[in-house]
Amino acid sequence: MVKKLNKVDAVIVGSGWAGGIVAAELTKAGHKVVILERGKDKKHEDFNGTKDEVRYSQRYDLMQNLHKETITSRGDLSETALPVRNNVNARLGENTGGAGVHWNGWTFRWLPYDFEIYSKTVERYGKGKIPKDSTMQDWGVTYDEMEPYFDKFEKTAGISGEENPLGPPRSDKYPNPPLKTTPAINLFQKASTELGYHPYRMPGATVSQTYQNPDGETINGCVYCAFCEEYGCNFGAKADPIGTVLATAKKTGNMELRNGANVTRVSHNGKRATGVIYVDTSTGQEYEQPADIVVLAGFVFSNTKLLLLSKIGTPYNPQTGKGIIGKNFTGHFSNLSTYIGARGFFEEKKFNLYMGTGSLGSTLDDFAGDNEDHTNLNYLHGFEIHYSQLGARPISNNQVPVGTPTWGKEFKKNSLHYTNRNLFITSQTAFLPNKYSYLDLDPTYKDALGNPLLRVTVKYLEDDINRSKAGVARCEEIMNKMGADIVDVDKVADDLQFDHKFYTDHFIGGVIMGASPANSAVNTYSQMWDMENLFVVGGSSFPHTGNYNPTGTIGAFAYRAAEGMNKYLSEGGLLTQQLQEKNA
Repeated sequence: MVKKLNKVDAVIVGSGWAGGIVAAELTKAGHKVVILERGKDKKHEDFNGTKDEVRYSQRYDLMQNLHKETITSRGDLSETALPVRNNVNARLGENTGGAGVHWNGWTFRWLPYDFEIYSKTVERYGKGKIPKDSTMQDWGVTYDEMEPYFDKFEKTAGISGEENPLGPPRSDKYPNPPLKTTPAINLFQKASTELGYHPYRMPGATVSQTYQNPDGETINGCVYCAFCEEYGCNFGAKADPIGTVLATAKKTGNMELRNGANVTRVSHNGKRATGVIYVDTSTGQEYEQPADIVVLAGFVFSNTKLLLLSKIGTPYNPQTGKGIIGKNFTGHFSNLSTYIGARGFFEEKKFNLYMGTGSLGSTLDDFAGDNEDHTNLNYLHGFEIHYSQLGARPISNNQVPVGTPTWGKEFKKNSLHYTNRNLFITSQTAFLPNKYSYLDLDPTYKDALGNPLLRVTVKYLEDDINRSKAGVARCEEIMNKMGADIVDVDKVADDLQFDHKFYTDHFIGGVIMGASPANSAVNTYSQMWDMENLFVVGGSSFPHTGNYNPTGTIGAFAYRAAEGMNKYLSEGGLLTQQLQEKNA
């Protein structure tokens, strides 16, 4: 039997950056908030002495247990989707702080072009430039409207960085100077500059000096230990929700965080959300948590699955193009959008590759968004090229040139020789939405509670393959300029297909935003058109994937959503018009 609890002002599903920001802003305004987190309770102290590559990088201790809850995936509508059971293929965050605990800290602002991609593309190139099966659309908001929220997130997280010479206008500089440089970074920047490009230091949440954010939370200066991605920071030197927004919300006395709370439904009467249903994973007891507003701030898959299971909104149908929930699923996929580029091997140069941190590196935006004229190019949008020195942890650092045997005397010789003599440049590319890439409920497979798994369908279009090839070619150009003696370049096949065992942590879409309920699930304050006291916050609402990591933009939209929620709790109603008038 479901046990009904006392009503609160807001119930938030998920304790990552999106949920944490909303909790901090609502509780500072005096609202009572409950956060429901499926994973375990985690504190910075839990990460002391955990520089354990087997536990965290091989066995993925901080990641979701995919044997209990996962997704199925396929590369075409005609295929049968299969469950993804290995965290190598799906690094989905769990526990207090979510993926914001084990992230690398890369914090980019998406470009003005991203937010108005349809309008700006048509204006510059005409409608004929848009791929036949594309479902790209404007977001209903501009970069200029979002800029204050970007600034707020960067100051909350203490981002360290330097001015992007090709970037959009900023109201203020980064709150901290860039991280240290290294010989490898200098080499990348020198070669890129000589080629006429505009490199700049990567903006990141592994902060360069001890910093106190506007809420009074302290983030310590980074010690370059090289254990960021897949790890929690025991030094408190990587901005995460635990040490910032969740700590701020806790101090107000208005937040309760419940771990082991697996939300299965949004309860509603057809017009308004009344709360959520969740299962206590330690006892199996089912609870209903009533609230004035419900905030879905989980990962993309969780948010979309909850709406579909709760029968809120119209599911997307790729055959007819009708419906919204599940539409425009995009991401950075390993064999197309990220983790590919050019690796250079050097005979004379040696580098200390063991020193590093999650967001130590350099990048360039000459080919990002619409910075490059696409008139005569066979693709839209672009890519950012970067060299990042994350720190070469011992087990995973064993690179040898292509053609080296995978074992034996020659392998051992090359492995030892090139240990500190290889560098990798990556192009991270956009992936634009198309009518074949979407999310729905799997008709066969179920989770541990008997609910259907979410099914992922992804199809690469020619436009995406061409964009990926262009990015890899630029990586090769820069690596050759850096003076590598051997350059191994990743190949992108003309007929490249989505691999069922996809590998990435950047997934976008499913509950997309826009200016009208005709083409979107939420407005630009992340408020559901169909149910005004239900908000869906995070990457779920982005209509497409840009060429950057999404966290900085997720944080910005979470602050915008929280502003709207505070207004809704005091005044009610749909927010878009109200807040636009206020900010005019």
